[in-house]
Amino acid sequence: AEYLPIGQSWRRSWSRLTPFFDYPPEIRKVIYTTNAIESVNMSLRKLTKNRGSFPSDEALTKLFYLALRNISQKWTMPIRDWKAALTRFTIQFGDRISVN
Repeated sequence: AEYLPIGQSWRRSWSRLTPFFDYPPEIRKVIYTTNAIESVNMSLRKLTKNRGSFPSDEALTKLFYLALRNISQKWTMPIRDWKAALTRFTIQFGDRISVN
């Protein structure tokens, strides 16, 4: 019962979800790696929740800039199996990706 809403969400969005299963495993691993994104979102939410309001949009922008700079310093781990994924991306999307 705890995961019932997740199953319902998957069923409602099945036609948009299933194309991801067509990608090879190397690409799917990269797509499914969302922990870093979720961590950034949580950090920014926590930052804004602890403050009631901001004097201006510029103040919020500066706060986000500094927070993102600090958050990005924690990113030291490379994406697992990135070379294999990059090879698959190049094969699958060669006309839309440039590797430098």
